[in-house]
Amino acid sequence: MREPTMVVGADSNAAAAGGADGSPLPPPMSSPPQAVVERLKDYGQEHVFGLWDELSPDERLHLVKDIQSLDLSRIDRIIRCSLRSQGLPVAAIEPVPESCVSSVEERTMEERERWWKMGLKAISEGKLAVLLLSGGQGTRLGSSDPKGCFNIGLPSGKSLFQLQAERILCVQRLAAQAKNEGSVTIHWYVMTSPFTDDATRKFFESHKYFGLEADQVTFFQQGTQPCISKDGRYIMETPFKNILGGVKVLKQFYLVAKSPDGNGGVYTALKSSRLLEDMAARGIKYVDCYGVDNALVRVADPTFLGYFIDKGVAAAAKVVKKAYPQEKVGVFVRRGKGGPLTVVEYSELDSSLASAVNQQTGRLRFCWSNVWFFSSILIKCCLLLTKYSAFWTQYAASSGFLEAFICENVSMSGCRLRFYRKLTMIANLVCLHMFTLDFLSQVADDLEKDGIYHLAEKKVPSIHGYTMGLKLEQFVFDAFPYAPSTALFEVLREEEFAPVKNANGSNYDTPDSARLLVLRLHTRWVVAAGGFLTHSVPLYATGVEVSPLCSYTGENLESICRGRTFHAPCEIAF
Repeated sequence: MREPTMVVGADSNAAAAGGADGSPLPPPMSSPPQAVVERLKDYGQEHVFGLWDELSPDERLHLVKDIQSLDLSRIDRIIRCSLRSQGLPVAAIEPVPESCVSSVEERTMEERERWWKMGLKAISEGKLAVLLLSGGQGTRLGSSDPKGCFNIGLPSGKSLFQLQAERILCVQRLAAQAKNEGSVTIHWYVMTSPFTDDATRKFFESHKYFGLEADQVTFFQQGTQPCISKDGRYIMETPFKNILGGVKVLKQFYLVAKSPDGNGGVYTALKSSRLLEDMAARGIKYVDCYGVDNALVRVADPTFLGYFIDKGVAAAAKVVKKAYPQEKVGVFVRRGKGGPLTVVEYSELDSSLASAVNQQTGRLRFCWSNVWFFSSILIKCCLLLTKYSAFWTQYAASSGFLEAFICENVSMSGCRLRFYRKLTMIANLVCLHMFTLDFLSQVADDLEKDGIYHLAEKKVPSIHGYTMGLKLEQFVFDAFPYAPSTALFEVLREEEFAPVKNANGSNYDTPDSARLLVLRLHTRWVVAAGGFLTHSVPLYATGVEVSPLCSYTGENLESICRGRTFHAPCEIAF
């Protein structure tokens, strides 16, 4: 990583010392530039110069440069549109039509095989790009590095970035084999943030792009937006800067407080970076979009791509069923009669709608969740049960701990437990989407035209210490209401979602829980391929890791595993 520059304080002689590039700085300013003041007055933000007389010449210079870097008219429009949108009436909601969903139980083997082949064909023709949302730091994991750099403790020691890169390599090989000629390249677009960009690039470079070609990976940054008060005024801060050793030194530059514009900022970032044009020039037609903090994400999933192409839609999302009617998750709905599909929060569904059942399918009418949940409580119940029963050990290992009986009461050794099939307690947003390039170009314009951002009330560092303010954010699923057609693809949580959100020791979504989910899934693959396991610790606490370079979804493992015994934990690789 590039060593940060330490700025301990402002110096009245800074102007004479010159700029960072050796060029002379402008002469000191006794008052703010009148043109800048007038522009700020036009948008009700003239308070940003309120402390001008208390600032040093260097601080004044940095403040003026900061203001001049802002697109004031665009930001004003976004603030006004976003504040005005709060509390506006919305159209009534309807269930997602069954024709828009491919459910696991109704999906035939023939369909899966056909979609798999369709997806591989499109990939072999260079029509798919992969888009990674990786702007977040691992702060909740106890790390200042980008989340993708995190090693969740698998036997291989691979980071999330490496696992995902190797899945791309695996799909490239499968597509080349299906085409039976030459090589196949999937271009990987990696969205970073101002906080993760440099570290992410250095990590890829130091690991030689994990076996990918350097020119098939493109990095770009999401944007930022000013943090505002409830009346729409910029919050001012004196930011801190991290230096070597983790010491925080006050950098006395008085600036507008800013924060990343959310994972939905990807649409604006793609457009402003001219990467939509880059994709078109490469012949890309479809874009697979996902979040970095999922250890089981199926990057460039051929089956999902084939389904997407087969349906002929503009957008698609992977979903799971709600576990029970009152589960606090957002769900896909149709907004208005014949309107677009969109995601609504559970609070928008009253109890009667949340509990309503489709009499033809037996499913909840509003059941397709875009917000996935994972429960450490369920795992703890299963772990306790497996300690007492060989049957439960075998059952839990084969089912991934997530296929227990619905509302079953289990009494064992005087211990009475009540748990639920796929019972879930803690929310996490999962991003597993597919878009056409044409739609991405359209939605980038539509979102910019409407200028509506979500207002997240959070603590913001300011000149007065931490204060409650509003952060302007867009979410990746904000695109769906603009899609002329959308399809949903049901998947199993235990096969495609191992979230890495919180540090070990937390109750859910930790590196330890993600590692166990990976090991359990891969253990099932190995057993299905004719392999055997030995283990010195209980099987529910360990397993084997299958390198993505060997298998994408458990295919082609017979030649490696049949008749062989593996001692868990270990990695199975070529």
